[in-house]
Amino acid sequence: MSDNQDKEETLASFQIITGIEDVGEAFSHLESSNWDLVEALSRVMPHDDAPLANPIHTPEPPAPDPVAVAVASAPSNSNGFRSFNFDELPGPSQGARLFPTSQLLAQLTSSINLDPPRQNNNQNILTFNIHFNQQLYKICMQPNATIEQLKRKIFDVTDVPQCRQTLRGWPPSRASDAQIPETQLGNLDLPPVSELILVDITDDGFMDTEQDEVTQRLDKMYKLHIVEEGGTEARRLTLNFPGRTTIQELKTNVYYITSIPVRHQEWSGWPSGCDNDTNLAQSGIEQTHDFVMRNIADRTSNNSNLLANTEIVTLDSESSADEFEDATDFNNSEYIFSDSPPVQPLNRHLIPNNTNDETSGSSQFVDNYKQRFGDPHPEFYVGSLENALRLACHKPAKERKLLAIYLHHGESILTNVFCDHLMKDEAIIQTFKENFVLYGWDMTYESNKDMFLSSLTACINSNASLTARNIKLDKLPALMLVGKSRLMGRQTCEVLSVIHGNIGLGDLQSRLIETTVMYEEQLQGEIREENERAARDQVKAEQDMAYEETLQADMAKEAAKRQKEAAQAAERKRIESEQAEEDARRESIRLVATQSLPLEPAEQEANISKIRVRKPTGDFLERRFFTRDTLQDLLNFVTANGFLIDEYKVISSWPRRDLTSIDAGQTLETLKLYPQETVILEERF
Repeated sequence: MSDNQDKEETLASFQIITGIEDVGEAFSHLESSNWDLVEALSRVMPHDDAPLANPIHTPEPPAPDPVAVAVASAPSNSNGFRSFNFDELPGPSQGARLFPTSQLLAQLTSSINLDPPRQNNNQNILTFNIHFNQQLYKICMQPNATIEQLKRKIFDVTDVPQCRQTLRGWPPSRASDAQIPETQLGNLDLPPVSELILVDITDDGFMDTEQDEVTQRLDKMYKLHIVEEGGTEARRLTLNFPGRTTIQELKTNVYYITSIPVRHQEWSGWPSGCDNDTNLAQSGIEQTHDFVMRNIADRTSNNSNLLANTEIVTLDSESSADEFEDATDFNNSEYIFSDSPPVQPLNRHLIPNNTNDETSGSSQFVDNYKQRFGDPHPEFYVGSLENALRLACHKPAKERKLLAIYLHHGESILTNVFCDHLMKDEAIIQTFKENFVLYGWDMTYESNKDMFLSSLTACINSNASLTARNIKLDKLPALMLVGKSRLMGRQTCEVLSVIHGNIGLGDLQSRLIETTVMYEEQLQGEIREENERAARDQVKAEQDMAYEETLQADMAKEAAKRQKEAAQAAERKRIESEQAEEDARRESIRLVATQSLPLEPAEQEANISKIRVRKPTGDFLERRFFTRDTLQDLLNFVTANGFLIDEYKVISSWPRRDLTSIDAGQTLETLKLYPQETVILEERF
């Protein structure tokens, strides 16, 4: 074996053990050690008192754990390695292993066979960047290693038991195979470097399958920190998207903000196996995730600047952008996902072009706003601007609210930040709910803009329309706050304030509150007048009610009086009728009695009886009768003078007897009523 071939094999062995991929760096270590492999390893490996553990990623590219590399390489004998077993090393066999450097190097070097004529180097090694608890663990495995062996290595460096490990970031087409412990890593169509996220399911809860996990993550919001590299310094973006957002939609939204076409965007930080149709929930990223995005159109001219800028980009996870450089293959053309121009998503414009109806346009605005920006969101009024204005302003002063008109524009770079941050703030949402009627309109299309400006002129005034027309694109989206106020003795609606989209959360809250307070103070005079007017109206209403009650009482009395008089008249009429009937009856009886009387004898005739009848008044009636005349003739005489026998009794003085109760056919002679007699009339009871 030639000297050059020995050096090549020694160099390859050194790179396998140390994980140093830079040939120049590995060559310099061996050269300084006079190509003594053990001495070169002792220079780069920890000392006897240092634990062998995967370091947290630092600004300088770290070397993988030599133990992990060696062990991962051990199962395959075809590459010049003999079987390697931790049990052969001194010290504990579980948990964190601490080995003296000299013994470890002896064990490692003895396991390397430098004799095979053909060394495979590290061409087939699979590298896994395991993200866990804001740290990065780098593990190298052979393709014929299994999922179970990978999880054992993860346990060695993270202390998360295999039964509690859930790995995210597998290729979507192989996600089900990745759940089987016996699956070999080489069968999962993995790139040389894979980005995986480790989740301890004791923290996130138990999940039966990755599909169940994806389903639960679809409606969750993802906060993405994107570092845009280019120019002289890096630019940082923070965007929020629901889990069902696809990578294509994400990249298109980034295009709207950065003007970097989708075909020119190169991303670092995605797990392996993602494509344009993969959504955020399926990708396996955490709900807060960091990315680096570059403009490949500037790569040729600005390559040196990009490399320099890499050192100054700092992420929230306290990791440098270099950690994304490890996944070099991820940025190859097959992972850029698309070579076609950016496709605008359907919900970029919240109202379709040439909408001719305000109500339908308002409804589509609200539906598309909810779909694009998700929950939480303020409640928009659905309907025409005229109805929204009537609901807010055309009411009594104490019930009146401000009308907040949200003017949206899909081409503005401020739209995503304004809607995803400011409009999602709970305090802002509550302020809108309590003090405003919120109405939204999309000004992106000129046809919709012109129609809405015409509506502003018709419903409010031309100044409102002119104010909305003069808002520049770089100030949109904007809020126009409209209120009803008294101007020169009459009430009219006016634009009280305009809030542009280039405003912070605190300033927006302050502006809304200030406008609300100012408007409420302005309404106090109207409210006092309305209260005084209401009090006067109340007094008048009470007076009118009292008058009405009195009037009704008088009318009731009058009606009762008339009713009583009518009843009395009817009664009198009845009595008079009865009296007339009675009088007629009495008169008939009297006439019959009169006609029945015998002729009165002369005073000189014999056998006569002179009868005196004393009336109840004390007066007397006198008449002469023949003694042969009957008692009935006497009674008829009494009746003929108006004293009916059924009303009066005729009493003889001696002996006292009621003559009306005895036989009226007897003669006066028989009754001893001659030559003269006085009888008394007594009224019957």
